[in-house]
Amino acid sequence: MADVGGRVKCFMTNNPQDIQRLLDIMARLRDPDGGCPWDVQQTFATIAAYTVEEAYEVADAIDREDLPALQDELGDLLLQVVFHARMAQELGAFDFGDVVAAISDKMLRRHPHVFAGEPVEDAEAQTAAWETHKHRERQAAGETDTSALAGIARGLPEW
Repeated sequence: MADVGGRVKCFMTNNPQDIQRLLDIMARLRDPDGGCPWDVQQTFATIAAYTVEEAYEVADAIDREDLPALQDELGDLLLQVVFHARMAQELGAFDFGDVVAAISDKMLRRHPHVFAGEPVEDAEAQTAAWETHKHRERQAAGETDTSALAGIARGLPEW
């Protein structure tokens, strides 16, 4: 993708499975000069409900054991991630690559039994270790809430 005279021009890959294609599509949709007016006016707050809705639609497809619907709904949920990351990039906060790096680093930290040679007995022991890692990460980030609901978003709807 390039900025041509203040306007975003997409150089979309021919590979429909390439994530860069979706990132380029979102950049073009959000382009104030020729993008989609609806997409341009969105904010984190205005699309938050759509993000939750798409997550519920993923859960619904899983519940119905409908794999074609799951594929479609996962795409919709991925679009929400790309949308939020694009808006953050426009603010100079972070971009999609930073999101990928953050989750990759988190998976490496929380799976030392896979990536660092630490032993783990079984799935139950791994679950306990995961919670310990999360707790340490929260403490390191300065979070003081130690309740059973620590880290759970306020107002999270029930499934």
